[in-house]
Amino acid sequence: MDSSEFFDFLVSRCSVREFDGREVPDADLSYILDCASTAPSAGNLEAWDVVIVDGQEERDHIADAAYGQEHINRASLLLVVCANYVRSMSRYGDRGILFAIQDATIACTFMMLAAHARRLHTCWVGAFQEEEVREVLDLPAHVRPVAILCLGKGFPSGSYTERMPVVEHVHHQLW
Repeated sequence: MDSSEFFDFLVSRCSVREFDGREVPDADLSYILDCASTAPSAGNLEAWDVVIVDGQEERDHIADAAYGQEHINRASLLLVVCANYVRSMSRYGDRGILFAIQDATIACTFMMLAAHARRLHTCWVGAFQEEEVREVLDLPAHVRPVAILCLGKGFPSGSYTERMPVVEHVHHQLW
């Protein structure tokens, strides 16, 4: 893949909130998780974990915890990506909390792009009540849910979100 193909691949990815309900094939899910395991991480500690949620009851509770976002219920499954503080704090102390969050978000990004490569669709959900999600998934105290990735075969809108010009984000040397 050359750089223009890569850019086109990135531009063609979009968040999808309508899914057809078909199951995600095991081979696709394995591919997505294998790709996530290649994500860079602080100290190569891979301070992230993922909870695969395919049960309807659990998805209903997570949708409630996510302020009623209904596309959570329509996705074939959810990947709840978590920061595992203990893994990175063992080496980096308190700074490991930030590193674990970074590791989780990078891994989630890789999952999202891997799903796109498999012609599946995703929607990253960051608005949710952490404690409710923690309770539904029985997460240990040292694990923080960072993102809910809705996954399945979906119906893209066909139009892509306009983006800010890159120059709006870039500062050279100083702000």
